[in-house]
Amino acid sequence: MKESIVNKQNEVEVVSEKMKNSAAVVAFKYQGLTVEAFQALRKEMRQNGCEISVLKNNISARAAKACGYDELCDAFVGPIAVAFSQSDVVAPAKLLFKAAGMENSKVEVVKGVVDGDVYNFDQLKTLSQLPSYETLLTQLAAGMLGTVSQLAIGLNMLVEKGQEA
Repeated sequence: MKESIVNKQNEVEVVSEKMKNSAAVVAFKYQGLTVEAFQALRKEMRQNGCEISVLKNNISARAAKACGYDELCDAFVGPIAVAFSQSDVVAPAKLLFKAAGMENSKVEVVKGVVDGDVYNFDQLKTLSQLPSYETLLTQLAAGMLGTVSQLAIGLNMLVEKGQEA
């Protein structure tokens, strides 16, 4: 086999392994972004535990197919970059939609994979509007604490009423 074919096969294996090990993978269009804007997006993604890769569409599509994400393959048309997140499933979508919402932005989210399921644009937009994991835990704890405190107050009232009788 030619060396170039072997190199491409190795690259497909590396990308498919990265896709398998990622909690979230989001494909997005970036055409029209300045180099400075793209570098700023890349830096912000890195600060939030994400990574952006600009790959050849053929390699990305083959890697997606190797991972079993056949529905993701049609997203790789034209200039497409891919954002990977190893741990946070919400971060890539949230950051990309934030960048897409900026004035004169050229970022356009196409499709993604979250925890092994292929998400379309609308599903990713809904996911991006969720609060962070830490915020959800705080809300859960506050809700549970409120219920427990109300229970304690009610039980205390019953005990005081029983002592009076």
